[in-house]
Amino acid sequence: METVLTQTGVHMKTSLGARPVIYPTPVFAVGTYDAAGKPNVMAVAWGGICCSKPPCLSIALRKATYTYGNLVERKAFTVSIATSDQVAAVDYFGIASGRDVDKFEGAGVTPVRSQLVDAPYVDEFPLVLECKVAHVAELGLHTLFVGEILDVKIDESCLDADGKPNAALLRPFMWTPGENTYYGVGENLGRGFSVGKSLMPADSSL
Repeated sequence: METVLTQTGVHMKTSLGARPVIYPTPVFAVGTYDAAGKPNVMAVAWGGICCSKPPCLSIALRKATYTYGNLVERKAFTVSIATSDQVAAVDYFGIASGRDVDKFEGAGVTPVRSQLVDAPYVDEFPLVLECKVAHVAELGLHTLFVGEILDVKIDESCLDADGKPNAALLRPFMWTPGENTYYGVGENLGRGFSVGKSLMPADSSL
């Protein structure tokens, strides 16, 4: 890669070119059933919340993946979020193919059939989103599946005293595509819609 330095402000930037790189990405364990009803799970990094009403998230997959065919067939999926202790299992989900192996068995985890959608989730992972496919968009090499979230389930051990999900208790992790490395969630940097108020004008109503 040729290094191109650009000076458009005070800080010098190095051009990386047009690449699908953002830091960090989430790490989703996407659960589906194949045509024969076998549970499968895949590691997906290209995805995220995309709508609040109705609540939706999106995932982007290549047609070559086994999960792509399952999504087309079943029109449903789950997203399980693992803890930092479970990173090896999630990485395995991205290395192995459901065409060749039972990835639940290989990782030593348990598939649980969702009661809301036609898809399994990982019992041992503490956070689960159950989704029905609402929209499909062909983007190029990847296909975007938008899932409407029908329910979110979480282990009680990951709730704070007010009954809300707590990142320090959940201990999720993320992936950096350029480094091809997993990182745990770091320190608390401040509350949203609050820490930035120090920059607001003194006469602001916010």
